[in-house]
Amino acid sequence: MFSTKDLFAQALQIEKPWFIERMEFDLEKGKLDIWIDFARGSLFHFEDAGLGIRGQFKAYDTTDKEWRHLNFFQYECHLHARIPRLDLGEGRYRQATAPWEGVANGFTLLFEAFLIELVRVMPVNQVCKMFGVTNHKVWSLVKKYTNLGREAADYSAVNTIGLDETAARRGHDYVTLFVDLEERRTLYVTAGKNSETIADFCTDFQAHKGVPSQIEQVSCDMSPAFIKGVEENLPEAAIVFDRFHVTKVINKAIDDIRKEETKHNPLLKGSKYLFLSNQENLSEKQRRKFDDIKISGLNFKTMKAYHIREAYQQIYKAKTPKIFEQMLIKWYFWATHSRLSQMIKAARTIKKHWQGVLNWAYQQISNGLLEGFNSIFQAAKSKARGYRRLDTIRAIIYLLTGKIDFSKINRYCATHSN
Repeated sequence: MFSTKDLFAQALQIEKPWFIERMEFDLEKGKLDIWIDFARGSLFHFEDAGLGIRGQFKAYDTTDKEWRHLNFFQYECHLHARIPRLDLGEGRYRQATAPWEGVANGFTLLFEAFLIELVRVMPVNQVCKMFGVTNHKVWSLVKKYTNLGREAADYSAVNTIGLDETAARRGHDYVTLFVDLEERRTLYVTAGKNSETIADFCTDFQAHKGVPSQIEQVSCDMSPAFIKGVEENLPEAAIVFDRFHVTKVINKAIDDIRKEETKHNPLLKGSKYLFLSNQENLSEKQRRKFDDIKISGLNFKTMKAYHIREAYQQIYKAKTPKIFEQMLIKWYFWATHSRLSQMIKAARTIKKHWQGVLNWAYQQISNGLLEGFNSIFQAAKSKARGYRRLDTIRAIIYLLTGKIDFSKINRYCATHSN
């Protein structure tokens, strides 16, 4: 028959030379304490490549330590043990690591793995309330795991990236995300949205075995700062202007025209999203209102601009780059002869970035993945009522979208594919 100690030893995966010395359960405090010890004269494995040491060593002295473990039902569980300091010879001493000891100070590996999984789906402050641990300790854990995970990341095969900014905090604080579009993972997060962010990315990229000259395509918006940064730091890369961001330029023109017309025609009031959304995304009520505007018999400039936008979107259905360019030329002629000053301005903006728009037909990459990652971060930020520090912002983005393999840090962590 197994004793209670034996059962707990198996559950905790405690093996020789370690054993459970005693256990205390305090119902009032809602706490289970387990004391672990090792047999006298035990040898412990230690290795340090830097010191050229590897072998079994005896304890010189010990230090008492405590770790928070997974709850025992609804009760807190804490492990206690005296951890040996090993005598390596020649006056050198190093503390051994307990097999259950986590990466962060004061947690077991299993508890850390559980916390990391919870932080993926819940705000940190909520996780802290569940287990009675401080925000500082959990954030330190997340940062340590993401930092260690990124240290081991290999970017040597990356050749296609997307970059985009997202609002980090209220006001005008931004971070820029760099994403591997083929592996669908965030590579780098940095403050700001200027040309220096691309230089910062290249420095980090090289630190992870990435080769900037191997980047063949970069998908981004038409920000002059991003264009300048790519041209200066990734000269071999073809800039591809993302379809979403090009359409955004046209949408702004439509909305400016609509605002101007609304002053004189109340029928257009409340119609902003009717003209900025695709028809299939409209609700039944919105479709009815759009049809009312369409059949009103009034020659709305907004409707004319909307048709120009629709024609632009059809260009992306072209079967070959040659047809794409032909359709784009025809569209440009129509837009610049539309007598709609806002649409003419939008068309000229596209003309200014002509090659980057055409490159889409050859590369067909987009920042749709980045938009999705931005949405994930913004949703997490909303649930957590905002993140204030850059290091926490970076950590949560890496955790949710970095595809970091934490199993190399903690054997109990699951691998994720975003």
